[in-house]
Amino acid sequence: MTPRSRLLTATALCAIGFAATAQAETFRWASTTDPQTMDPHAANVAPVTSFLNNVYEGLVRRDKDMTIVPSLATAWEPLDGAEAGWRFTLREGVSFHGGEDFTADDVLFSYERAKSEQSDVRSWFSPVTEVRVVDDFTVDFITAAPNPLFPDSIANWMILDRGWTEANGAEVPARDEEKFTTRNTNGTGPFILTARDPGVEIRLVPNPDWWDEAEHNITEAVFNPIENAATGLAALLSGEVDMLSPIPIRDVARLRETDGIQTYEGIEARVIMLGFGHSKDSLTYSEETTGVNPFQDVRVRRAVAQAIDVDAINTVLMSGMAEPASQLQPAGLSGYSEANAARPAFDEAAAKALMAEAGYGEGFSFGLRCTNDRYLNDEAVCQAITGMLQRAGLDARLETMPVRNYWTELREGNYDMFLLGWSPGTFDAEHPIRFLAATPDGTRGTWNFGGYSNARVDELLPLIQQELDAAKRQAMLDEVAAILQEEVAYVPLYTEPLAWAARDGIDLVQRPDNFFMLRWVTVN
Repeated sequence: MTPRSRLLTATALCAIGFAATAQAETFRWASTTDPQTMDPHAANVAPVTSFLNNVYEGLVRRDKDMTIVPSLATAWEPLDGAEAGWRFTLREGVSFHGGEDFTADDVLFSYERAKSEQSDVRSWFSPVTEVRVVDDFTVDFITAAPNPLFPDSIANWMILDRGWTEANGAEVPARDEEKFTTRNTNGTGPFILTARDPGVEIRLVPNPDWWDEAEHNITEAVFNPIENAATGLAALLSGEVDMLSPIPIRDVARLRETDGIQTYEGIEARVIMLGFGHSKDSLTYSEETTGVNPFQDVRVRRAVAQAIDVDAINTVLMSGMAEPASQLQPAGLSGYSEANAARPAFDEAAAKALMAEAGYGEGFSFGLRCTNDRYLNDEAVCQAITGMLQRAGLDARLETMPVRNYWTELREGNYDMFLLGWSPGTFDAEHPIRFLAATPDGTRGTWNFGGYSNARVDELLPLIQQELDAAKRQAMLDEVAAILQEEVAYVPLYTEPLAWAARDGIDLVQRPDNFFMLRWVTVN
């Protein structure tokens, strides 16, 4: 069989069903990116968050169809009275992998840790002013204003045991240095980490004391990062691994027809885009410009947008499986602006005219930074973009690198233009605005590497976060989308396709957030 899905908001084929009598098995899978840390608050990146969702848990989680459902909280409701916020009722009888009891104090500790300066997930808690422990199994999150999306916004926030974390000297996240939590875990989730050799192998076993009912029949799960696409594909075809994600786009058609292999195809809720160093007064990597940053001119940024043939990239490099994007989130998600669905038309002549109008008719060079192991065909995409920009007088000096080095380079400003992919954790338009378009202030704009800033966007963001009237909220989201397009804050390119493959006999679930959950895997 060959299960496929092209629905952005739907599950790509659930498991056929778990047979309690099924023979237990070792499951082996591979991906191009090794999770850089086992600390759930140290890196807000999908490879880490996806993997650790098998080990740690939060108050809520997403189901197979992306619905928010109970996890370590059994219920939640808005607070009554003068204060805004949410009350969470916690699940009783839950133990961490080390045997420690889960209580409200662990929630408070994990909140304090996650909102610390060293945390990479602190933006999730920017609306929160205080967390109060009501009793051992009740916690109140006080927010500055009503925040209807707050439960959705913490779907990937993971809870650590206070005693274990403090005893191992990891009270704050291991973001910029290695700590005990970089290599070790102690969650409440369905799988327990037993061994980790970074860049080589990670081993997990089922948690025999997990509070929920297992839907898998795995006795051991083994993950191997395989950066080289051809090597990973060979491992799948030889039976060395049971599942590979992603598979090379160029091989999807062949694998559909390969005996013993099934493909899982869909569209990920992730927009691939280009970003600019808005706040940089000069280019870092340019020979022609001194003391000036041409990308601060909106005409130059618009020239970039019109010089790139997204349809050609999709046809040649994505086998037509991607979808052109006009905004920071994909079409179909909550808050998407239908009023701003059109993206800039590919027009090389118009791009050249804009460059000349801005005073750069002779062109200029600059540094373009891209990953080479994070997104589908990311290096090839950037090479194609380099050639397209060149024809408009934009001489991109391309440098690609592994993702393990990439975010540090961007945070240190070592770029003039950069590639970025973004998947909204709440599946709502507020999420990329908060992370990518808000003026960086330590809690908002934490992934706004280029320092884009617009006072009206900053003014609208808190209003969007608290507005309960759907029509009024959408009007504000439409206004933000229009501002970002008019100012060319970023150049959205396309929504990335999903392409996985597994051997016959493996049943699994592919979600549009590209998270891989072992708890839904059966080996037959």
